[in-house]
Amino acid sequence: MQPPRARLVLVHGTRVSGIQWAAHRRWLEPEFEVVTPDLPRHGRSVDIPFTMATAVETVAQAVESAPDGIPVVLAGHSLGGYVAMTYASQHSERLAGLVLIGSTAVPKGPGAAVYRALGWATEAAGPERMTRLNDRILSRISPPEVAGPIRSEGYYFADIPAMWAEVMAGGRPELLDTVTCPVLIVHGTLDQVAINSRQYAAHARDGRVRTIRRGSHLMPLTHPWKTSAIIAEFAREVASGVPRG
Repeated sequence: MQPPRARLVLVHGTRVSGIQWAAHRRWLEPEFEVVTPDLPRHGRSVDIPFTMATAVETVAQAVESAPDGIPVVLAGHSLGGYVAMTYASQHSERLAGLVLIGSTAVPKGPGAAVYRALGWATEAAGPERMTRLNDRILSRISPPEVAGPIRSEGYYFADIPAMWAEVMAGGRPELLDTVTCPVLIVHGTLDQVAINSRQYAAHARDGRVRTIRRGSHLMPLTHPWKTSAIIAEFAREVASGVPRG
Protein backbone atom coordinates (compact mmCIF):
# COMPACT_ATOMS: atom_id res chain seq x y z
CA MET A 1 0.00 0.00 0.00
CA GLN A 2 1.26 3.46 -0.87
CA PRO A 3 2.14 5.43 2.29
CA PRO A 4 0.33 8.72 2.90
CA ARG A 5 1.65 11.69 0.96
CA ALA A 6 2.33 13.55 4.22
CA ARG A 7 1.29 13.81 7.83
CA LEU A 8 -0.95 16.82 8.43
CA VAL A 9 -0.91 18.09 12.01
CA LEU A 10 -3.97 20.32 12.41
CA VAL A 11 -4.06 22.50 15.52
CA HIS A 12 -7.35 23.94 16.75
CA GLY A 13 -8.25 27.35 18.18
CA THR A 14 -9.59 28.30 21.61
CA ARG A 15 -12.78 26.90 23.17
CA VAL A 16 -12.82 23.77 20.99
CA SER A 17 -10.54 20.75 20.65
CA GLY A 18 -9.09 18.72 17.83
CA ILE A 19 -12.70 17.73 17.10
CA GLN A 20 -12.81 21.02 15.16
CA TRP A 21 -11.10 19.11 12.35
CA ALA A 22 -13.31 15.97 12.36
CA ALA A 23 -14.94 16.68 9.00
CA HIS A 24 -11.66 17.90 7.52
CA ARG A 25 -10.05 14.61 8.52
CA ARG A 26 -12.64 12.63 6.56
CA TRP A 27 -12.01 14.71 3.44
CA LEU A 28 -8.20 14.67 3.70
CA GLU A 29 -7.71 10.98 4.45
CA PRO A 30 -6.46 8.62 3.11
CA GLU A 31 -4.28 10.80 0.86
CA PHE A 32 -2.81 12.28 4.04
CA GLU A 33 -2.37 11.01 7.56
CA VAL A 34 -4.23 13.52 9.74
CA VAL A 35 -3.31 14.15 13.39
CA THR A 36 -5.40 16.55 15.49
CA PRO A 37 -3.84 17.11 18.92
CA ASP A 38 -5.70 18.75 21.79
CA LEU A 39 -3.93 21.79 23.20
CA PRO A 40 -3.65 22.16 27.00
CA ARG A 41 -6.96 23.05 28.69
CA HIS A 42 -8.87 21.54 25.74
CA GLY A 43 -10.26 18.07 24.99
CA ARG A 44 -8.11 15.19 26.19
CA SER A 45 -5.57 17.70 27.54
CA VAL A 46 -8.05 19.67 29.66
CA ASP A 47 -6.15 18.96 32.90
CA ILE A 48 -2.82 20.25 31.56
CA PRO A 49 -2.11 23.91 32.43
CA PHE A 50 -1.73 26.14 29.39
CA THR A 51 1.56 27.86 28.72
CA MET A 52 3.12 28.38 25.34
CA ALA A 53 5.75 25.82 26.36
CA THR A 54 3.17 23.10 27.17
CA ALA A 55 1.27 23.90 23.98
CA VAL A 56 4.42 23.67 21.87
CA GLU A 57 5.27 20.35 23.51
CA THR A 58 1.84 19.03 22.47
CA VAL A 59 2.55 20.00 18.88
CA ALA A 60 6.07 18.58 19.06
CA GLN A 61 4.72 15.16 20.02
CA ALA A 62 2.34 15.18 17.05
CA VAL A 63 5.00 16.30 14.58
CA GLU A 64 7.95 14.28 15.78
CA SER A 65 6.13 10.95 16.03
CA ALA A 66 5.73 10.84 12.24
CA PRO A 67 7.31 7.75 10.62
CA ASP A 68 10.66 8.20 8.92
CA GLY A 69 10.31 9.41 5.35
CA ILE A 70 6.85 10.94 5.82
CA PRO A 71 6.95 14.75 5.48
CA VAL A 72 4.97 16.79 7.99
CA VAL A 73 2.85 19.84 7.24
CA LEU A 74 1.77 21.76 10.33
CA ALA A 75 -1.38 23.90 10.18
CA GLY A 76 -2.91 25.98 12.95
CA HIS A 77 -6.03 28.08 13.30
CA SER A 78 -6.28 31.13 15.59
CA LEU A 79 -4.53 30.24 18.88
CA GLY A 80 -3.36 27.04 17.20
CA GLY A 81 -1.67 29.10 14.52
CA TYR A 82 0.40 31.01 17.06
CA VAL A 83 1.38 27.76 18.76
CA ALA A 84 2.31 26.25 15.38
CA MET A 85 4.32 29.36 14.50
CA THR A 86 6.19 29.17 17.80
CA TYR A 87 7.02 25.49 17.25
CA ALA A 88 8.17 26.20 13.69
CA SER A 89 10.42 29.03 14.87
CA GLN A 90 12.32 26.44 16.91
CA HIS A 91 12.11 23.31 14.74
CA SER A 92 11.29 24.24 11.14
CA GLU A 93 13.78 21.64 9.90
CA ARG A 94 11.23 19.01 10.95
CA LEU A 95 8.51 20.52 8.74
CA ALA A 96 7.81 20.40 5.02
CA GLY A 97 5.47 23.36 5.38
CA LEU A 98 3.57 25.60 7.79
CA VAL A 99 0.00 26.90 7.36
CA LEU A 100 -1.31 29.77 9.50
CA ILE A 101 -5.06 30.42 9.43
CA GLY A 102 -6.43 33.53 11.11
CA SER A 103 -3.36 34.04 13.28
CA THR A 104 -1.45 37.00 11.93
CA ALA A 105 -2.39 40.10 13.90
CA VAL A 106 0.62 41.78 15.51
CA PRO A 107 -0.09 41.51 19.26
CA LYS A 108 0.28 45.19 20.08
CA GLY A 109 -1.88 48.22 19.41
CA PRO A 110 -5.05 47.20 17.51
CA GLY A 111 -3.97 43.55 17.49
CA ALA A 112 -3.62 43.46 21.27
CA ALA A 113 -7.06 45.02 21.63
CA VAL A 114 -8.55 42.14 19.64
CA TYR A 115 -6.92 39.54 21.88
CA ARG A 116 -7.94 41.29 25.10
CA ALA A 117 -11.51 41.55 23.85
CA LEU A 118 -11.61 37.82 23.09
CA GLY A 119 -10.51 36.94 26.60
CA TRP A 120 -12.67 39.54 28.33
CA ALA A 121 -15.86 38.59 26.48
CA THR A 122 -15.49 34.92 27.39
CA GLU A 123 -14.97 35.62 31.09
CA ALA A 124 -17.72 38.23 31.27
CA ALA A 125 -20.36 35.99 29.69
CA GLY A 126 -19.57 32.85 31.68
CA PRO A 127 -19.55 29.21 30.48
CA GLU A 128 -23.29 28.57 30.26
CA ARG A 129 -24.06 31.71 28.32
CA MET A 130 -21.04 31.22 26.07
CA THR A 131 -22.10 27.62 25.37
CA ARG A 132 -25.56 28.74 24.26
CA LEU A 133 -24.06 31.51 22.15
CA ASN A 134 -21.52 29.21 20.53
CA ASP A 135 -24.20 26.63 19.74
CA ARG A 136 -26.38 29.25 18.07
CA ILE A 137 -23.50 30.65 16.05
CA LEU A 138 -22.30 27.22 14.92
CA SER A 139 -25.77 26.16 13.83
CA ARG A 140 -25.93 29.22 11.59
CA ILE A 141 -22.44 29.34 10.11
CA SER A 142 -21.31 25.71 9.85
CA PRO A 143 -22.58 22.65 7.98
CA PRO A 144 -23.89 19.87 10.26
CA GLU A 145 -20.85 17.64 9.70
CA VAL A 146 -18.65 20.40 11.16
CA ALA A 147 -20.93 21.78 13.87
CA GLY A 148 -22.28 18.44 15.11
CA PRO A 149 -19.09 16.93 16.57
CA ILE A 150 -18.10 20.24 18.19
CA ARG A 151 -21.49 20.75 19.84
CA SER A 152 -21.57 17.13 21.02
CA GLU A 153 -18.22 17.42 22.76
CA GLY A 154 -18.82 20.89 24.20
CA TYR A 155 -16.53 23.84 24.74
CA TYR A 156 -13.55 24.75 26.89
CA PHE A 157 -13.40 28.17 28.52
CA ALA A 158 -10.76 27.83 31.25
CA ASP A 159 -7.78 30.19 31.13
CA ILE A 160 -8.64 31.85 27.82
CA PRO A 161 -7.36 35.29 28.93
CA ALA A 162 -4.09 33.65 29.99
CA MET A 163 -3.80 31.94 26.60
CA TRP A 164 -4.12 35.21 24.73
CA ALA A 165 -1.70 36.85 27.17
CA GLU A 166 0.86 34.26 26.06
CA VAL A 167 0.18 35.18 22.44
CA MET A 168 0.55 38.89 23.17
CA ALA A 169 3.85 38.21 24.91
CA GLY A 170 5.46 36.44 21.97
CA GLY A 171 3.36 35.95 18.84
CA ARG A 172 5.15 38.50 16.69
CA PRO A 173 6.08 38.33 12.98
CA GLU A 174 9.75 37.94 13.90
CA LEU A 175 9.00 34.35 14.92
CA LEU A 176 9.05 33.55 11.21
CA ASP A 177 12.58 34.91 10.71
CA THR A 178 14.07 31.52 11.56
CA VAL A 179 11.53 29.39 9.69
CA THR A 180 13.13 27.72 6.68
CA CYS A 181 10.16 25.77 5.33
CA PRO A 182 7.48 27.32 3.08
CA VAL A 183 4.82 29.25 5.00
CA LEU A 184 1.26 29.72 3.75
CA ILE A 185 -0.82 32.39 5.49
CA VAL A 186 -4.56 32.05 4.93
CA HIS A 187 -6.86 34.88 5.90
CA GLY A 188 -10.36 36.07 5.20
CA THR A 189 -11.17 39.60 4.15
CA LEU A 190 -13.41 39.91 7.24
CA ASP A 191 -10.91 38.48 9.75
CA GLN A 192 -9.58 41.01 12.27
CA VAL A 193 -7.16 38.44 13.71
CA ALA A 194 -5.28 38.35 10.42
CA ILE A 195 -4.87 42.05 9.69
CA ASN A 196 -1.08 41.86 9.36
CA SER A 197 -0.82 38.82 7.08
CA ARG A 198 1.59 40.37 4.60
CA GLN A 199 3.80 41.66 7.39
CA TYR A 200 4.13 38.14 8.78
CA ALA A 201 4.71 36.68 5.31
CA ALA A 202 7.54 39.16 4.72
CA HIS A 203 9.45 37.68 7.66
CA ALA A 204 9.33 34.14 6.24
CA ARG A 205 11.98 32.89 3.85
CA ASP A 206 9.22 31.53 1.59
CA GLY A 207 6.03 33.26 2.69
CA ARG A 208 2.79 33.24 0.70
CA VAL A 209 -0.61 34.78 1.42
CA ARG A 210 -3.94 33.30 0.37
CA THR A 211 -6.99 35.53 0.77
CA ILE A 212 -10.52 34.15 1.07
CA ARG A 213 -13.12 36.65 -0.05
CA ARG A 214 -15.72 37.28 2.66
CA GLY A 215 -13.95 34.81 4.92
CA SER A 216 -14.16 35.50 8.65
CA HIS A 217 -11.95 34.43 11.54
CA LEU A 218 -13.80 31.10 11.64
CA MET A 219 -12.89 29.89 8.16
CA PRO A 220 -12.33 26.22 9.12
CA LEU A 221 -15.93 26.28 10.37
CA THR A 222 -17.57 28.53 7.77
CA HIS A 223 -15.53 27.46 4.73
CA PRO A 224 -14.48 23.93 5.69
CA TRP A 225 -14.16 22.46 2.20
CA LYS A 226 -12.23 25.48 0.96
CA THR A 227 -9.94 25.35 3.98
CA SER A 228 -9.25 21.64 3.50
CA ALA A 229 -8.63 22.13 -0.22
CA ILE A 230 -6.12 24.92 0.44
CA ILE A 231 -4.24 22.83 3.02
CA ALA A 232 -4.21 19.80 0.69
CA GLU A 233 -3.00 21.80 -2.31
CA PHE A 234 -0.15 23.32 -0.29
CA ALA A 235 0.77 19.96 1.27
CA ARG A 236 0.96 18.28 -2.13
CA GLU A 237 3.33 20.98 -3.34
CA VAL A 238 5.70 21.08 -0.39
CA ALA A 239 5.76 17.31 0.09
CA SER A 240 6.42 16.55 -3.57
CA GLY A 241 10.19 16.75 -3.23
CA VAL A 242 10.39 14.49 -0.17
CA PRO A 243 11.03 10.77 -0.84
CA ARG A 244 8.18 8.53 0.33
CA GLY A 245 8.32 5.14 1.94
